[in-house]
Amino acid sequence: MRARVLVRPKQGILDPQGQAVERALPALGFSGVRNVHVGRLIELDVDQPDQLPAMCERLLANPLIEDYEIVESAGADSNASSPGGELAGGGGTRS
Repeated sequence: MRARVLVRPKQGILDPQGQAVERALPALGFSGVRNVHVGRLIELDVDQPDQLPAMCERLLANPLIEDYEIVESAGADSNASSPGGELAGGGGTRS
């Protein structure tokens, strides 16, 4: 099974990358941008999707400062145009 894990800073945690992007976009001519947050997307094929939360808690995310979302899809097609599921809100969630 293909899974995607979206990791981003928790609400209220300093996000220097997000701040840098937010400052750079207007300098490039893009206006009306605010509250930018930069995270990372991890894609992996797993045999036991029930282990994904433990993987996130122990390695893929730092649960003290980051939230994560797990999106599962049936196929292992890395070129899919959609995540194969809806993103669920909050840290440590899965859909």
